[in-house]
Amino acid sequence: MLIRWANLIVGGFHLVTVLFAILLPFVCAALIPLLYRRLRRMAHLGWFVLSVPIILFILLARYIPQIAEGKTFIDTYEWIPSFNINFTTYLDGLSIIFGLLITGVGSLVILYSIFYLSTKESLHHFYCYLLLFMGAMLGVVFSDNLMVLYTFWELTSVSSFLLIAFWHHRKASRAGARKAMTITVFGGLSMLAGFLMLYVASGTFSIRDIVSNVEMIREHTLFVPALLLILVGAFTKSAQFPFHIWLPDAMEAPTPVSAYLHSATMVKAGIYIVARFSPVFGGEPVWFWLVSGIGLVTLFWGSFNAVRQTDLKALLAFSTVSQLGLIMSLFGLGSVGHYFGYAESSIIYTQASFAALFHLINHSTFKGALFMMVGIVDHEVGTRDIRRLGGLMALMPVTFTIAVIGGFSMAGLPPFNGFLSKEMFFAAVLAIREVEVFSIDTWGILFPVVAWVASIFTFVYSMILIGHTFFGKLQPYKLDKKPHEAPIGMLISPIVLCLLVVTIFFFPNVLGHYILQPAMASIYPTFPTVSELTPHISAWHGVNTELLMTLGVIIIGFVLFKTLKSWKPLYRVFSQNFTFNSYYNHLINFSEKGSMKLTNRYMSGNLTHYFVYIYVFFVALIAGYFIWSDAMVFEFAKDSPVESYELVLVFVMMFAAIWMVFAKGRITAMLLNGVLGYSIAFFFVIFRAPDLALTQLVVESVTTALFLLCFKYLPDLLPENSRMRVKWANAIIAIFAGATVTLVGLAVVHYDRFETVALYFNDAYDLAGGSNIVNTILGDFRAFDTMLEVVVLLIAGLGVYTLTKLKPRKEEADHEN
Repeated sequence: MLIRWANLIVGGFHLVTVLFAILLPFVCAALIPLLYRRLRRMAHLGWFVLSVPIILFILLARYIPQIAEGKTFIDTYEWIPSFNINFTTYLDGLSIIFGLLITGVGSLVILYSIFYLSTKESLHHFYCYLLLFMGAMLGVVFSDNLMVLYTFWELTSVSSFLLIAFWHHRKASRAGARKAMTITVFGGLSMLAGFLMLYVASGTFSIRDIVSNVEMIREHTLFVPALLLILVGAFTKSAQFPFHIWLPDAMEAPTPVSAYLHSATMVKAGIYIVARFSPVFGGEPVWFWLVSGIGLVTLFWGSFNAVRQTDLKALLAFSTVSQLGLIMSLFGLGSVGHYFGYAESSIIYTQASFAALFHLINHSTFKGALFMMVGIVDHEVGTRDIRRLGGLMALMPVTFTIAVIGGFSMAGLPPFNGFLSKEMFFAAVLAIREVEVFSIDTWGILFPVVAWVASIFTFVYSMILIGHTFFGKLQPYKLDKKPHEAPIGMLISPIVLCLLVVTIFFFPNVLGHYILQPAMASIYPTFPTVSELTPHISAWHGVNTELLMTLGVIIIGFVLFKTLKSWKPLYRVFSQNFTFNSYYNHLINFSEKGSMKLTNRYMSGNLTHYFVYIYVFFVALIAGYFIWSDAMVFEFAKDSPVESYELVLVFVMMFAAIWMVFAKGRITAMLLNGVLGYSIAFFFVIFRAPDLALTQLVVESVTTALFLLCFKYLPDLLPENSRMRVKWANAIIAIFAGATVTLVGLAVVHYDRFETVALYFNDAYDLAGGSNIVNTILGDFRAFDTMLEVVVLLIAGLGVYTLTKLKPRKEEADHEN
């Protein structure tokens, strides 16, 4: 039935499938708060949510044969065409890999969560956040417009914040969510600046158009700054050194969140950006050294720190950091192929990108299975502390099998898919030594050395994960629960992932032809023959250097694992006071204390002080700019003559304003304020703006009557006892503020440094359908402002409705508690 439903949808929405894939999770997320009470009475809410990623996975899978033939699918929907911002979806070989991972792993994660999360949890919140994140990730990988991509990019940060902080009653969960959002949003803003620079350099927001005009863009002065800023965004999202510190703290999220966000989706968003922009920045020395260098440092630092962890999820967190660094470094090495262009001799360098794509998929399979395995151990045993675990192999044989398959694949051992991509990784770092550009001949030897040392630590922490959890002596007195095998429902998802781990090892070229080859065409769009970029994947290449490196990893890694107790105390040499985490915490504490001190200095509770701050800043900024730019130019000869009745009105307004300051009663002050308002209305009449005059008269009459009615019941004004120095200071500030407004108003008439805005409204009838420019401005801009105000009120109203109408009923609250 599910497949028939998917086929029906594809048949009816063939042209909008990608848009449908992006919007469906958002629509379902919006419906969950409204329907969850009815759905929960019928079955677990997760069963209904599960249908969303399954349908989307089937929809995308139908495109695999066509994508493998080299086809791409592009659809554009107008959004803000006046600013060249349109909702353009782009489905090609690269985006479909990520789309299949997002929906495929998402399906398994939701199935796993059905059995992992208790019905006492706030499931409607969890699945709503999860669908929001799924839709945002699909929007990132399918968007061709930079601004649309950035919008979804930041939405992934917001939704991941909600997922990490799902158990918001825990302080660690809230802290981890804040750290993740702070770092990734900072990177997102940096990436936005890079996108805007690319727009200035290329004149378009379309990634496809930027790639097609890359030769022109490379000559622009903003090319390298854009490169650096975009990389900051990619590095923060993909937890690259030194921005990796948010990922271990994010492990406070429920295990399904970790399995989804931190192995297959969110952390891969930065990888996607690097792969997507490789045709633009690839071949640049800065891009090569940053992507490959930071990737290798991240690979080593993550694997080195994973060994010291005592919590299973923390170990997997640092292993994820390490594996992300491996993938990132491979894309950096593969960027050399863009420097040489298409040539038979450069194919060896492009295979690094192929290995990156291959390991991207492999990592999602074995790391997703390992996260679910750790969740099972925690769920059934009650702890993730390695020091309390051991001897679980006989009691949890299926979970042990999952750990062995996932762990050995992560360590790069056969017959698992991680072995194939790890061998290709070794081949890439060995081949890069032969490149005679970018000064690689001096530093190139470090690539295979760092890769090999990091792989040894990878082997060690993989053995720790398996050996310290399932081998050794059982310690039941240290466990919170009596250990037993998980229910079959919780085992299905990791078993499926383990089957993929083994299947890919034996049939890797099916994946290479239908999935990886089209993605290579996206990364190297100028290469005419894509088939040559896709090597034949084989587990055996004879006795070569890569195989010897693998044997060295196994032998040395096994020795280090067996002697772990003797050398692990060396980690104590690295003080916790000099870590990036401590620096981050010191920075946050310093910022909070500094902002508190600054706020306490100016938030005195005195309204007069606040006006002083506002007016001083206003005078300094506005008057300072006009004086600095020599804009204070006055040519009164060109002005219209001032009539005597206009002078009378001016003096009346001045008299009323000055008298109002010295008025001793509220009613007197209010009447004088009314004189000011009515005088302005007379000016509108004089300047032939009857509609404005009528509006001013009505508003002034109503407000004067209301104020008089209210002030009748208030006590008289008390005289101010301010010191004379304060009064003089306030008077000087008031005079300067008034003089600034007056002088700026006079100077603007003769300001010619910019084109007058009046030219924009010369064609008011065609632009807005109004022949009166004043009415057009009011109708367009004031109406737009009112619309935004209504939207704000609508959002506030929805919030109030949610808090009141959707709160749990008494019996439901008792059930959840």
